Amino acid sequence: MFNDIGALELVTLVVLAVLVFGPDKLPKVIQDVTRTIRKIREFSDSAKQDIRQELGPEFKDFEFEDLNPKTFIRKQLDNDELGLKEIRNGFDLKKEMAEVTDAVHGRESDSSSGSSSSGSSGGRIDMSKKPETPARDDRPPFDADAT
Repeated sequence: MFNDIGALELVTLVVLAVLVFGPDKLPKVIQDVTRTIRKIREFSDSAKQDIRQELGPEFKDFEFEDLNPKTFIRKQLDNDELGLKEIRNGFDLKKEMAEVTDAVHGRESDSSSGSSSSGSSGGRIDMSKKPETPARDDRPPFDADAT
């Protein structure tokens, strides 16, 4: 419930409580707050038990946390009937990204061959454009739509 409260915030709350309620009334206020929280929890637990009894035995495994959409979807996706675990375990994102990177850079991926083709450039790829000289009898490509 209070997972995001750090030490500085906690010290600030304690100092603020001492200033507002005073050191004399602070223990009584803490007791009242804890008693109220305990009553709310008891009321909540009794309400959950009443709902479970009213639903009947076919809903004995019903959990109220399942009503949260995120929890419901996570529980359904973790269900082994769909076979999603095999798909998720068979997909290696780092490997896929390395293969895409290698393809973009024009290198052979490590998974397809034991060594990468480094050539004579020491692993660097020459990305500069070099004009290709067409053969003497070759005509440039003709684009009918461009004319």
